[in-house]
Amino acid sequence: MLSICNREGLVMRRIGFWSALPLLLGLLGGCGRGSDAPSVPRERPVVSATVAAAEKVAVSTPYDAVGTVHSRTSSTIQSKAVGNILAVRVNTGDQVEAGQALVEIDDREAAAQARSAESALRQAQESLEEVKNSVQAAMHAKTAADADNALATSTYERVKGLADKQAVSRQVFDEASAKWKSAAAQAAQASEMVASVEARRGEAQARIEQAQAQLENAKAFLSHTKVEAPFAGLVTKKWVEVGDMASPGAPLLELEDVRQYRLEAVVDEVLVQRIKQGDKVPVLLDAIGTGALDGVVAELVPSADPSSRTFLVKIDLPPTPGIKSGMFGRAAFSAGQKDTLAVPAAAVFQRGQLDGVYVVGEGGVASLRLVTTSKRRGDKVEVLGGLDPGERIVVDGIDRVTDGCVVR
Repeated sequence: MLSICNREGLVMRRIGFWSALPLLLGLLGGCGRGSDAPSVPRERPVVSATVAAAEKVAVSTPYDAVGTVHSRTSSTIQSKAVGNILAVRVNTGDQVEAGQALVEIDDREAAAQARSAESALRQAQESLEEVKNSVQAAMHAKTAADADNALATSTYERVKGLADKQAVSRQVFDEASAKWKSAAAQAAQASEMVASVEARRGEAQARIEQAQAQLENAKAFLSHTKVEAPFAGLVTKKWVEVGDMASPGAPLLELEDVRQYRLEAVVDEVLVQRIKQGDKVPVLLDAIGTGALDGVVAELVPSADPSSRTFLVKIDLPPTPGIKSGMFGRAAFSAGQKDTLAVPAAAVFQRGQLDGVYVVGEGGVASLRLVTTSKRRGDKVEVLGGLDPGERIVVDGIDRVTDGCVVR
């Protein structure tokens, strides 16, 4: 019994007075009773169990970077038109589809501009048709003038040849010369008329293009009075109500894509050198309680916050029900490795609020040892106190082991 008391005293020294107090009180009571009654030797029970030595292993040192959840794609929808708001067809929290009508703005002024532009376009098109007719008439006149000029030139050359031989009178020659000069002048005038009408056609075509541009602009302005969702998502904010005045650049609604979220976490400048785009990192969101999510580093903001010396790291999250913007999250990065004592998780059991293991000593005798544990890493548990490296512990079959039995 004294040896048991000594061993339990060793436990008390290793894990602290308070953690061993319940066990110590029980043992003291047992020792007191033994002083009054004669000790009776008894045979220790023998059990079969698996034993292994406690060893130090290299584990990653965690670093929790805290941050806030945001949608990967969000948009503040702004007005592009001026006018009174006639209808707001959604409320905060509504799910919308791409192209769905959100806000309607008074379109009377925009509609009037569109009608004016359509009228200007029709007038320009009619003017072009008139110019085309004029061009056609001028071309016909030029063709006739060119034919007359060709005939007059041919006649003049024949008469001139006869006049050189004095075969015709001077009057006949003068008449042929006059007709030739007149035909040439009329042909030149017809060519100038064609060029003038062609220039008018170019001007008419330019007016049509200008009118078409004004019409497109008016139609675009008119379309801005019907605000639609640019993508499917969730309405998270609403800044306007019916009757408000919309103006270009004024916010109307905020929309976010609920299909993809990311955690934007702040990381110390020393650790950020270890992080690369594409790295996988566990992310914990306490609000949804689904355990660690498989996050992927999507972006590292290259500039630090000068006040905190931290960098912003954006981590894409897998689609998970319950995630919402603004939630608190923690990204578990690795800050390096350290050596720590770890034992199989199956070797640790609980006694009330305390953790314990069975240590196998001389002669294979098992004794209960209270230990202080930390995080579980896979199938192992980190032990902070109560156990030394190299000590042999029961790792399988602890349900058959009792304090003081012999383990084979």
